Amino acid sequence: MDGLFGRFLEAASAGSLAAAVEAIGVFDDALRFHTRMEESLFPPGQAEKLVAAPGETPADALFRELRLEHVQIRELSGMIRRVLGESADLSAARALAGSLAQRWDAHTAREEREWLGPLSS
Repeated sequence: MDGLFGRFLEAASAGSLAAAVEAIGVFDDALRFHTRMEESLFPPGQAEKLVAAPGETPADALFRELRLEHVQIRELSGMIRRVLGESADLSAARALAGSLAQRWDAHTAREEREWLGPLSS
């Protein structure tokens, strides 16, 4: 995923609209597949929740929050795709990309620390 996003960043930084549009399309499609696959690994009943419920366990909260982060990251990726497709605004796309990169980095670090890390212990 990092490599695919890097291709978009390189194209956008170089001012190549066509390459940026193609790269964000590839990244966005891969991101949607990636997050769907991750969510399929969540414990049963955990993949659909976005709002805290009374009596939520720490595990419930973790998987709900990871899913919410997926939604936010997909939305940012989709916004970049729409900005480039509708207005060809590389500057706006680069600005959104900064937010996406920060959220993606924080999310993957959290997954590794709180979900995947404990599984390998």
